[in-house]
Amino acid sequence: METFRVSFLLSLLFFVSTFHGGISRRIGSTKDGSEEWGYVEVRPKAHMFWWLYRSPNRVEDPSKPWPIILWLQGGPGASGVGIGNFEEVGPLDTSLKPRNSTWLQKSDLLFVDNPVGTGYSYVEDTSLFVKTDDEAATDLTKLLENLFNKNDNLQKSPLYIVAESYGGKFAVTLGLSALKAIESGKLKLKLGGVALGDTWISPEDFVFSWGPLLKDVSRLDNNGVKKSNSLAQQIKQQISEGRYVDATNSWSELEGVIGSSSNSVDFYNFLLDSGMDPVSLTTAELSQGMSMKRYSRYLSSLRAFPGGVGDIDSLLNGVIRKKLKIIPLNVTWGGQSDHVFSAMEGDFMRPRISEVDELLNKGVNVTVYSGQV
Repeated sequence: METFRVSFLLSLLFFVSTFHGGISRRIGSTKDGSEEWGYVEVRPKAHMFWWLYRSPNRVEDPSKPWPIILWLQGGPGASGVGIGNFEEVGPLDTSLKPRNSTWLQKSDLLFVDNPVGTGYSYVEDTSLFVKTDDEAATDLTKLLENLFNKNDNLQKSPLYIVAESYGGKFAVTLGLSALKAIESGKLKLKLGGVALGDTWISPEDFVFSWGPLLKDVSRLDNNGVKKSNSLAQQIKQQISEGRYVDATNSWSELEGVIGSSSNSVDFYNFLLDSGMDPVSLTTAELSQGMSMKRYSRYLSSLRAFPGGVGDIDSLLNGVIRKKLKIIPLNVTWGGQSDHVFSAMEGDFMRPRISEVDELLNKGVNVTVYSGQV
């Protein structure tokens, strides 16, 4: 009861509450309107956080509508509002200094903490974490309906869904879900295209590529490649039989084998060993089956910057939280992220190649790009 009173007082003091089709929405914004953020209750007790930046370079030209980019992070469980925004393409870096290369120069930017439980997003009941990419897409579609349907200005801009890593699976399932909602009249939005960066849409292809690639750069010997390829074959069989949880466990085992056979190569920069970079796990951690946390460890390694305000956890749970003013008292940025990954282990290794084909068949422009930085 006390938690309810606190939440109610916060709603009166810090944000506007509105209702669209039974879905609650809580909003905050800057005085000049250049930024807006808020929560959408995409399902009862499941709250998704979003943050929209309007570009200072925006040009109103009906013949060439100004685009909006929806950024979807990977993981699953990595925060677009935190990582994509402050560490990759947003207007400010983790030192809260302007980023010269921000994508805001060319488009408006919409960051979302997806699925629910990621970043500032949260659920009030652990049974509400999504278990599949399709469930995540349904939630994201509800969010888009809430943001776009009663905003004529947003409707004038084509939306481009841009994703990295596991976010690519969310992007293609969202693309199809959004198109269905558009065709049925439930969503007032123009889908401009989908871009997939280093995307996890075909886990099978990734696991078969690791051994040969690492051998070519002298990180694995013939014995290491043999072990790697054997496990990759096992994963292929499990995927073909629909045994996705088993495939996820084998993926974890494969990363452990590669780590122990390569002096713990850094999976996010194969020029480095784990001992050279805080990104990687140690060999001991690999042997304990900890590879599922590597992506989160990789993201954590990006957190400290010389001269910056500190790690990104402190940034998002400190000065940014104070700015936003609408984050519930019992919610911390990233507090439920590990649960997001665990809930989706049954879909983690499921391919989403056919969804790309469906989008192309529907005339959607799909761009796929990958590479070693």
